[in-house]
Amino acid sequence: MNLHAVRAIYRFEMARAWRTLMQSIISPVLSTSLYFIVFGAAIGSRIPEVGGVSYGAFIVPGLVMLSLLTQSISNASFGIYFPKFTGTIYELLSAPVSTFEIVLSYVGAAATKSVLLGLIILATAWLFVPVRVEHPVWMLLFLVLTAVTFSLLGFIIGIWADGFEKLQVVPMLIVTPLTFLGGSFYSIDMLPPFWQNVALLNPVVYLISGFRWSFYGVADVGLALSVGMTLAFLVASLGVVAWIFRTGYRLKA
Repeated sequence: MNLHAVRAIYRFEMARAWRTLMQSIISPVLSTSLYFIVFGAAIGSRIPEVGGVSYGAFIVPGLVMLSLLTQSISNASFGIYFPKFTGTIYELLSAPVSTFEIVLSYVGAAATKSVLLGLIILATAWLFVPVRVEHPVWMLLFLVLTAVTFSLLGFIIGIWADGFEKLQVVPMLIVTPLTFLGGSFYSIDMLPPFWQNVALLNPVVYLISGFRWSFYGVADVGLALSVGMTLAFLVASLGVVAWIFRTGYRLKA
């Protein structure tokens, strides 16, 4: 493996995050803070506890997951699409770098930025609501697995997209609605039986449920099922990336 190339691409992508600090870090944190203020303070004071947890604290895992999913996709898709847009992708293709090393460096950088953002948002949440993490190892595991999985999805979108508009289709029209309807702001046990069954068809439910369990020990579905679904998403994303390159697809501007 060409570790020098992997490190170079990784460091370049991480440096781009610091150059665009307002867009990469500050803006998502401010947006999430508004959710804490509106839902946690204003509305949360009128809602009783959910599963023995105050409403303001209950929504923290869902809000962290919302930012994690959208930012993972955005970071990875823009990271690989921008060289295609500017034409500098040919410099990468002419370098002695394998497909695996390209995926590893871009997805690794996107996942790292997303995990850091998730931890910053979690730290910000402590300023608004009392948050506790009962299972920190499981929390980090869900955080990393989800960031890697959706960074792979973002990488796929960046390869597929031929315009900036397509970069936003999946995050805005699919991932964000699924996250809002996946128990970010409520427990699916609060829904009527029919809609509970419908909600279980939403894959994001399992991600948020497992992540929330790592905080408070309460979940809408079993931990084993949440872990299994998370790993299934990861394997599926890896499979799609492998299939794209195995069929002879070439990165091009």
